[in-house]
Amino acid sequence: MTASDDLLRRIENEPALAGLLAFPADFDIERRDPVEELRLPTGLPLEPVAGDGSGGTYFLCGKPGGERPVLYADSEGQAVLMAADLVEAVALVASYPYWRDLGYGHDAAEPEEEYAEDREERDALIALLGITPPPVEQALARLRAAAARTVPDFLPIARHEEGGSSYESAYTPYW
Repeated sequence: MTASDDLLRRIENEPALAGLLAFPADFDIERRDPVEELRLPTGLPLEPVAGDGSGGTYFLCGKPGGERPVLYADSEGQAVLMAADLVEAVALVASYPYWRDLGYGHDAAEPEEEYAEDREERDALIALLGITPPPVEQALARLRAAAARTVPDFLPIARHEEGGSSYESAYTPYW
């Protein structure tokens, strides 16, 4: 088993950890049903592991025991590879629950101010995970590196239409 597989099992078995990931990190393992069935062009399996309040879904890409980058697909038909593995993804959402805003070129100061009231819960989550939050520049560099790998192999295709339709990349020049 990999560190990502171990972390997923830990989240599933520790209600306090799962609860803090659901709020304030908006990474809820109770929301594993994606808006639609997706597949990857490479045929790698997708495993939904969590969802967020806006209908987005986090997927592990690939088979257990191997490299499993994390894909985020929103409910509006956009997707981005957001982390190299689940450990990196959870560190990102725990440290920066507004990670999508960072990806779109926003300064961390404004969203950090908006999330200030959740600081105590975020600190508890970070302590429970036993991580040191990466500096925002490092988190953004990792996010950009993962996002740059999205196209073509990790851009999902919806299965509901004949032949399927590709999601759009959420990767922008800001990422």
